[in-house]
Amino acid sequence: MQVRPTGPILPPSNIQGNALMVVIAIMSFLACLTLGGVSMVRATAASWESQISREITIQIKPDDGLDMDATLVKARDLALSFVGTRGGTIMDDGATARLLEPWLGSGLDLKELPVPRLVIITIDESNPPDFQAMRDRLHAEIPQAFLDDHRTWVDRLVSMAKTTVMIGGGILILVFTAMILTVVFATRGALSSNRHIVEVLHFVGAESGFVAREFQKHFLKISLKGSATGGVLAALLFAIASFWQSRSLATPESDQATALFGTFTIGLGGYIGIIATIAIIALLTTLTARFTVMRTIDEIDLVRSDPARSDGLPSS
Repeated sequence: MQVRPTGPILPPSNIQGNALMVVIAIMSFLACLTLGGVSMVRATAASWESQISREITIQIKPDDGLDMDATLVKARDLALSFVGTRGGTIMDDGATARLLEPWLGSGLDLKELPVPRLVIITIDESNPPDFQAMRDRLHAEIPQAFLDDHRTWVDRLVSMAKTTVMIGGGILILVFTAMILTVVFATRGALSSNRHIVEVLHFVGAESGFVAREFQKHFLKISLKGSATGGVLAALLFAIASFWQSRSLATPESDQATALFGTFTIGLGGYIGIIATIAIIALLTTLTARFTVMRTIDEIDLVRSDPARSDGLPSS
């Protein structure tokens, strides 16, 4: 005897399933793109914050009768006397001129201009010095000195990163909500066209869990194909952008893109996040399909117990 293999309740491929797979792929692409963009911005902000936090700047304003070279050395030595400092560098005339060249042009004679001079102090990030005490001492011994610890810029970067994460989280929530609603309507459409099959299986004794599992398998395959396609496309987009950026360094296009978006490298954490997003989309799609099927079966039972309540429900 040969047992005839059973076929699936729903056809493995139809117009509704293909359309749903395309929609899930688009939503998965947008979700992964948003997640990667948030990771990219956070990594760039963290890099900027780390670079800013490693250095502080002492600005010496020129004044009549002030020996600038001696004052610069004095300010550097005074700052290095505090615990938590690692080294100090005095910006020479050439470095200062290059710093001002984009605004004032080349060939500057700094002795003819009241240009402040800078001392860059490298600090220990894990054990920073007491900035307020350093600022007070500098002001007491060198009135022309101004200490900038870059706290304002760091706070702005942190605020920007938090805002970006909140916006990205909001977009992800909207994408997932739209996807759930789409799956609900797609599942109801599939049930509407196959309602007689569900009713026959249910009336001959098939458990609700069995019918729900069959629909789960169907929509799990669709969601995995769609979400994986969208996630892979998003990962390829970031990989291609990162490769282009690494191959076009010091070009106007790359410099502008870096200034606007930072580096396009999302790192291992970003790619793990894309994989997690694919899994979450597949899980949400499967659970949504199950809940929708169970609710539809409950409606069938309700109509069976009270036919007067069949108004508004699809006919079998």
